[in-house]
Amino acid sequence: MSGAHKHLKTAGHHSHHAHMVADFRRRFWVTLALTVPVLALAPLIQSALGLEDVLSFRGDRYLQFLLASVVYFYGGWPFLTGLVGELREKRPGMMTLVGLAISVAYFYSASVVFGVRGEVFFWETVTLIDIMLLGHWIEMRSVMGASRALEKLVQLMPSEAHLVREDGSTEEVPIDALDPGDRVLVKPGEKIPVDGAVVEGRTTVNQAALTGESKPVEKGVGDEVIGGSVNGESAVTVEVQKTGEETYLSQVIEMVRRAQESRSRTQDLADRAAMWLTIVAIAAGALTMAAWLTLGHEDFNFALSRMVTVMVITCPHALGLAIPLVVAVSTALSARQGLLIRDRSAFERARDLDAIVFDKTGTLTQGRFGVTDLVPLADRDEEEILALAASLESQSEHPIAAGIVAAAQERNLAFPRSRDVRAIPGKGAAGRVDGTDVKVVSPGYLRETGVAVDNSRVRELSEQGKTVVYVLVDDR
Repeated sequence: MSGAHKHLKTAGHHSHHAHMVADFRRRFWVTLALTVPVLALAPLIQSALGLEDVLSFRGDRYLQFLLASVVYFYGGWPFLTGLVGELREKRPGMMTLVGLAISVAYFYSASVVFGVRGEVFFWETVTLIDIMLLGHWIEMRSVMGASRALEKLVQLMPSEAHLVREDGSTEEVPIDALDPGDRVLVKPGEKIPVDGAVVEGRTTVNQAALTGESKPVEKGVGDEVIGGSVNGESAVTVEVQKTGEETYLSQVIEMVRRAQESRSRTQDLADRAAMWLTIVAIAAGALTMAAWLTLGHEDFNFALSRMVTVMVITCPHALGLAIPLVVAVSTALSARQGLLIRDRSAFERARDLDAIVFDKTGTLTQGRFGVTDLVPLADRDEEEILALAASLESQSEHPIAAGIVAAAQERNLAFPRSRDVRAIPGKGAAGRVDGTDVKVVSPGYLRETGVAVDNSRVRELSEQGKTVVYVLVDDR
């Protein structure tokens, strides 16, 4: 699938969730507004509050029936269609339980309004629909929040690339126009458009958003790069190896999308509980009616009223809110901490973990560098070395450069402006400070130029896993 199609698919996925959130929100507020007069007209509520003379009037039952009908068919529609769907798949669950409860209460109450002796349960119907709509609204909002993670992932991939022609010229082309074997030019600071390998140039690449690796990774000829990562200080030419669905980022997006659509063990448990509660409700209702008729109450209406009462109260209101709230809270907390949940079941099982072991790839760091130690190797003091390095690095966007400048500012060091600053691809930077040649480079640069450094303190810091940076003044 091309990048453009992938973007459209994800955008459609996002807009579908947005539509569902808006739909449940609208249904909830409409039914809640209609619930108030339904409750006010309920004989049981009036009797409990002692307001029969105030709230009752001729024809109030018909008005209550009309309002409850709107709530049942408009607010209860998602559950009625869900009931049909679950029965069609022969997997009764929460929708079946809710649909059964509101339907039994509504149709029995409607029959009472039009002549059958008994009590109306419209108030039970509307409140159950209100609570279930609220629960589903909350759950869909959490899914909507998680789908924004997909939007952010899609935004990592640029829409165009600089295609290198055979004559060496470049042309702006859409990402989906690239094929394996094509070569693209990636300028400093740009996002790498596709998965591929460097065929010309040397640079550092920031791929923290994709791999969690906070430290920029050096890339040279033959090294693989990931689409969506950010190129550092030098232009490189990349040969396209993977496009569309085969790219690393596309696979991550698809993995996250499947995870969002997957169900957790808690949700499956709730559905199994709902299935058994549906069976219990029907069995208990039938048993209740049979018992009253067997015990000598030949009045069928009386037995029917007791059966409906049992079936309605069997449906647990709390179950409709409990699971959506668990999903919403866990999803919101994990998203706030930057977690993309790949498997909801595994996420739930994580509560039983005793220890977590990480490798040393830097994925647990914040990606902000700082200066922890200064080791003078010549006749210059620590502050002078830091000032020289900060002067040069103040012209760079590199994370290590930002850490050096921040360290100088914390010590309130004044450093002159550097001139003629240039990047040493993958190795550091060079320039002039007060007429002196200054370089801030990696150990790799020293090895390439044949400069040997033998210092026990430097070796000790390097063994601790710290990033060692050398400051050279006039190549010393």
